Amino acid sequence: MDVIRKIGQNEIVEITTPVLITFHDGKSRLCGDFRALNNYTKAERYPIPRIPHALDKLAKAKYITKMDCMKGFHQNGVKPNSMKLLRIICHMGIYEYTRMPFGIKNAPAHFQRMMDTIFQEEILEGWMVVYIDDIIIYSDTWEYHLQYIDRVLSNCTPINLKISLKKCNFGQQELLALGHKVSGLSLEIDQNEVAAVL
Repeated sequence: MDVIRKIGQNEIVEITTPVLITFHDGKSRLCGDFRALNNYTKAERYPIPRIPHALDKLAKAKYITKMDCMKGFHQNGVKPNSMKLLRIICHMGIYEYTRMPFGIKNAPAHFQRMMDTIFQEEILEGWMVVYIDDIIIYSDTWEYHLQYIDRVLSNCTPINLKISLKKCNFGQQELLALGHKVSGLSLEIDQNEVAAVL
């Protein structure tokens, strides 16, 4: 999945944005500074789920699975006429995003809308929560849980929605999700999240 494309020397460039290199878990991440663009971008009005409401749904679950969409925003392509607005400049040249970058004002709402559309049935049936790029499956029985996991993965395959296996937790009775330690018996704030704030 090519996320950026180098701009050729003969291409006309009207706008660029500086690059920020952010570090997450010891790894660098390329991120354009899109604050100026965001100031002129009309907000996409689409609700992001409220975390307390999502956690209420998990409160009595015996089995919980959390799946993470691999580089979530990058799984969405950018329309060709929008790519010129997503150009970045750095010491190696000028590039433009071909996939939706992090830092764009409407990226979370757009991705949430896409995920809600893909998994509309599962969400309405009441055994799944989607929070941007996190898919959380919950159930009372192991048999149903396995069926739900299979169903979600079957939905991902035809549309090429990639899941990051190293960030997944399957069939747990307790796990970290949405900034909390969640189990069918208790709910606690993830202490790593607290430490990050302090």
